[in-house]
Amino acid sequence: MTSPPPGGPARRVPASAGEALEIGRTQFPASWPDGSAPRLQVHEFDTGYLVYATFPVSRDPSPLPPAAGGSNVVISKVNGDITDVPNYPPDEAVAVYRRFYRPAAPGGTA
Repeated sequence: MTSPPPGGPARRVPASAGEALEIGRTQFPASWPDGSAPRLQVHEFDTGYLVYATFPVSRDPSPLPPAAGGSNVVISKVNGDITDVPNYPPDEAVAVYRRFYRPAAPGGTA
């Protein structure tokens, strides 16, 4: 576990996909507007865990599906940082994370 960032709570570094899912669940609403619980998935990669929502396939193909919108989150395996990334397919979301994420330096500054 890393030391807490100045002025903030300690970040937990996940040791497994299950722990990443538990941490990631705090970043999504408890329920969608229709009252259903989000179904979350975890995509593990070398430096983190991507946590993202999946939606059930509709039995009625006539109405257009609602735009998913929103974002996914990555939880760092290095220091527990939680980073929002666009709601892209997993490999694309990880690529965005790799391009833009800059871990906090010791002492909590980027």
